Amino acid sequence: MPTIVSDDFAFWRFSLHIYSGTGVPEACLRLQDEHGIDVNVMLYLLFLARCGRRVAPGDLDRIEAIAGEWRESVVRPLREVRRYLKAPHGAFDAELTNGLRNEVKRIELESERLQQFVMEHRAPPETLGEPQENTATCARHNLNAYAERQGGLPEEAIAAILRRFEGN
Repeated sequence: MPTIVSDDFAFWRFSLHIYSGTGVPEACLRLQDEHGIDVNVMLYLLFLARCGRRVAPGDLDRIEAIAGEWRESVVRPLREVRRYLKAPHGAFDAELTNGLRNEVKRIELESERLQQFVMEHRAPPETLGEPQENTATCARHNLNAYAERQGGLPEEAIAAILRRFEGN
């Protein structure tokens, strides 16, 4: 299957690095499942911080305008199908549907990669926020802005993600 979008773009590489940190996948899943956050948006806010960009409220609106419809129409439905296939359903036991589940998982990951590509290319870091030298301060500010927009997020999950960001 030909790939139109290269795997070699900065935001994707950054996300893979952050996500591979101890405790980060669990923190991201908790934030996603219990608080409705878009992990790609959160990672983009961290990527912006790594680029030395401190976001403003309008930046969050711009990012959400890019990511929202795709997330709701493609990413979340694929996630729901993948999770549905994890358990047996009538005559369709998990062993029977495992191959299909793995293919849906691959497609779900591809849909998230495409979302990241579009976010980085439609809202490049240099067009968002204000320059800031301290990337750790930027990261905390950007995640706090997102947490406020979401009505608050658990500090321990955010702390695990920030530890990975600051530990590089």
